[in-house]
Order: sequence, then C-alpha cells, then structure tokens
Amino acid sequence: MPLRKRWILFGLVLVWGVLPEWPRIPVEGASARDWNPQTFWFEPWGRSGVHKGIDIFAKLDTPVRATSYGVVLFRGEIQQGGKVVLVLSPKWRLHYYAHLHSIDVYPGQPLLTGSLLGSVGDTGNARGKPAHLHYSIVSLLPLPWRADDSTQGWKKMFYLDPNAILPIR
Repeated sequence: MPLRKRWILFGLVLVWGVLPEWPRIPVEGASARDWNPQTFWFEPWGRSGVHKGIDIFAKLDTPVRATSYGVVLFRGEIQQGGKVVLVLSPKWRLHYYAHLHSIDVYPGQPLLTGSLLGSVGDTGNARGKPAHLHYSIVSLLPLPWRADDSTQGWKKMFYLDPNAILPIR
C-alpha cells in the first residue's frame, strides 16, 4: 500500500476514534425510570455470571432506535441474546441490542442517531420474561484504568456503563 494511502487510512481510524456520539436512549419513549441502574455489572446473573449491560423495559414491539450513528456490523439470532444487532459507532464502541422482537437493519448499513433498528422483544434467554431491550456498550480500545478485582473485573476495560453514557431524562 502506498505511503499516502496508509496516512489516509491512519487518519480515518484516528478521526473515527475521537468523533462525538451524541447518544440517546435506544427504546422509543423510555427514560431512566425504565431500567434499574444497578443492574450494570450485577452478579450473580445466569450463565454469564455478571450482567454487563442494562435491561430497558417496554411494551412488546416498541421501536428500538440507534443510540449513536455508525454502521451495522451484525444482525442475527444467538442463543442468549435472541435476535440481536451489533453497531460500530464513533470512539470505536460496539453497541449491542438484544432480545429484539424484530430487526429492520442489515450488515453494512450506515445509521444516523435515532435510526430504527427493530423492536423490543423477549427472544433468547428472555423468553417468557417481560419484554425488554438488553443494551451493552463495548469499547474496542482497552481502558485498563477501569479494571478492578471484582468478578470478571478485567472485562471492565471493555464494557462501559450505559448509565454514564445515556442521557438521563
């Protein structure tokens, strides 16, 4: 690869890492009253041991919107999360939306903040429980000062607390 193209690629990677996000709550009409802020890093929590996100409760089929602009990396169905969407956003963050009832996006699709992703559901290990969105944020860049000696505490370098990022209204 020519040197000029390498510098352009390096510049794009750097810019993507510092762009602002302007986050929003992903469940339409929800507020901080619709989730328990103490469930981030709560244990014991099923097979995963530690709950690494928040559960935003809403009526089945309530629209779920992109927390930030970015690009869809994955849409599909997995055992624990059920129907899920994974979005890459600025600051090299992955936004994980799980237990969806429906999915309205495709891999490679660019998104604006507030773009429709799908709807709240009870798929995966949420089957039979009240409808909710499991929402997690993962940093692809390690943040070692966040690690501690709690259960799976080394993973705190990567998992970010949505309570500290989402606007509280």
